[in-house]
Amino acid sequence: MLPSSRTQLWLFFILLCPANIIGLWWAVGSPLVMDPNSICRKTKRLAGKQAELCQLEPEIVQEVAKGTKLGVRECQYQFRFRRWNCTSHSKYFGKILQQDIRETAFVYAITAAGVSHAITQACSMGELLQCGCELTRSRAPPSPTAGPGTEGTAWEWGGCGDDVQFGYEKSQQFMDAKSKKGKNDIRALIDLHNNEAGRLAVRSYMRTECKCHGLSGSCTLRTCWRKMPHFREVGDRLLERFNGAFKVMGGNDGKTLIPVGDNIKPPDKQDLIYSADSPDFCSANRKTGSLGTRGRVCNSTAMDTSGCDLLCCGRGHRDETVVLEENCLCRFHWCCVVQCRKCSVRQELSLCV
Repeated sequence: MLPSSRTQLWLFFILLCPANIIGLWWAVGSPLVMDPNSICRKTKRLAGKQAELCQLEPEIVQEVAKGTKLGVRECQYQFRFRRWNCTSHSKYFGKILQQDIRETAFVYAITAAGVSHAITQACSMGELLQCGCELTRSRAPPSPTAGPGTEGTAWEWGGCGDDVQFGYEKSQQFMDAKSKKGKNDIRALIDLHNNEAGRLAVRSYMRTECKCHGLSGSCTLRTCWRKMPHFREVGDRLLERFNGAFKVMGGNDGKTLIPVGDNIKPPDKQDLIYSADSPDFCSANRKTGSLGTRGRVCNSTAMDTSGCDLLCCGRGHRDETVVLEENCLCRFHWCCVVQCRKCSVRQELSLCV
């Protein structure tokens, strides 16, 4: 069995990259990526729990693919204004995954979170036979809702709460791929930590939703259920962890991770960790996976990462006028068609040189 870091890297290549030296795979968004049989045929080198899922629960593998796609889309959203913008270009993305940098930590975390989120959502939607709504028999009562008229209100668990524990366990089973060799491998320990941080960004932030029942708008009974956070919230939370990620090194025993620097507290389970410094991503470099920022759109007035000074790495920018077509003068016609005209719009863009 492959070490966990190599196994997950193989999985990323299969699910994310349109091509590699072994053969032609498929890109995210292709109909093939939703076919568990195709995925499992391409993952013959996987073993253990992953192979077991392929053989016994191919519908779970389909949700793994959806979760991976969800994670990639969120990564590209969160990094859209940064020098590295989570490109899925195979020749460059694969190089990022081979390094143990902060960007890789985020990719692993957001993907593990995406898989957990997708599987849990499929359970709630009744798309999987192995799971359904969350079991609430042993759960404590929901906390009282603040506001007049809710004191002493009767409550009951109902609706369809998200069974996040099932999604958590299946994500762990497929994404971690633990092995004896991996347990003593520093890179594997880091990858497993970041996977867990991604899953906890979903499981640890479940929210309680309630609906009131009663005559004339009264709240004589509340029905409550537990829901996952929206995935955008998960991405926002993991980006905060990315910005405060911990640099670590391996301990002498080969089984522990130690934070680098003086008087730095150990990272907790929800922190992201890495062991190597990131390249600056200013210039194209296939060796490091950098596409560079030449030609990227920047904001000439912003002072953050989207600003031309930072995004263009001090090289400057040029202004360019482009003509775009967009819908305009839309009218609703009974029933039920909206007809629009096409209007040309001139837009000023700032591009890195």
